[in-house]
Amino acid sequence: MKADLHCHTNVSDCSFSINEILELALQEDVRYLAITNHDTTKGLKEMIINGERFGIEIIPGIEISAYDFKRQTRVHILGYFIEQAHSAIQEICNPLLEARHQASYIMVQRLIQAGYVISWEQVMNLAAGGTGVYKQHIMHALIENGYTDTIYGELYKELFSRGLNGTAPGIAFVPLEYVDARLAIKAIEQAGGVSVLAHPGQYHNFDAIPELVEAGLKGIEVWHPLHGPNEEEKAKQYAVEYGLVMTGGSDFHGYYGEKEIRLGSKSPGVEAVEALKERRNKNFNNKGADTYAAYSQSSKK
Repeated sequence: MKADLHCHTNVSDCSFSINEILELALQEDVRYLAITNHDTTKGLKEMIINGERFGIEIIPGIEISAYDFKRQTRVHILGYFIEQAHSAIQEICNPLLEARHQASYIMVQRLIQAGYVISWEQVMNLAAGGTGVYKQHIMHALIENGYTDTIYGELYKELFSRGLNGTAPGIAFVPLEYVDARLAIKAIEQAGGVSVLAHPGQYHNFDAIPELVEAGLKGIEVWHPLHGPNEEEKAKQYAVEYGLVMTGGSDFHGYYGEKEIRLGSKSPGVEAVEALKERRNKNFNNKGADTYAAYSQSSKK
């Protein structure tokens, strides 16, 4: 029996629907699955119900796209057992969702101006049912139109490069303004959740951990497809030093993933789920009730 604590659906930037993911989860013996779509809690109640039909416990989550302004680097914060559509989450995430969608529109217009045969309508169709268009949807359209055969490759770099280390940005790169990572942690806590630092090795976030812990961080993602042995060991050391829950997951994006990965392949074990639940319950010691349990029950009515 496995737990996968980092998984996306087509509500954000995964090519698979929740039911397709649940079918995969059954095949891989994943019985605890956290849905952590980017910057949204859309559809979590329905996903919990669908999971019950498959005999899989859906952990309602989110992955907030945040920023470390001191070190000028991106930071992704996972939240577990959060309340859907909580005002604290919407306040910081809704503007980002809108900005990302509008940025994607500008990206497509730049590609059209550069001579690429692509349309906004085609990209919107690929993103149907989600919160907006992502770069993966744009790349999918370019694949359909014969410009490349992969999402992440030379064309992706050429179009969307950030222009680091003195290089020019890609012709379709549009910068986004992210929320401070510490505010993301606070919002997750206000929404009844437990915050975890996602894949710190990917964005070189280890130095920020003391400040994030001070803001209320409760866990760190140790096992991730983009973590090698060195990153895993370093994450474990920080977990021990700061008393953080060690989590992990496949970061599943289906066809839109940065590398081919099987659901449940980076399982931290069921013990991580219990540790997160324990931290969640501590959040409600002074509130008289477990609001997640109440929320979960209400979703079945």
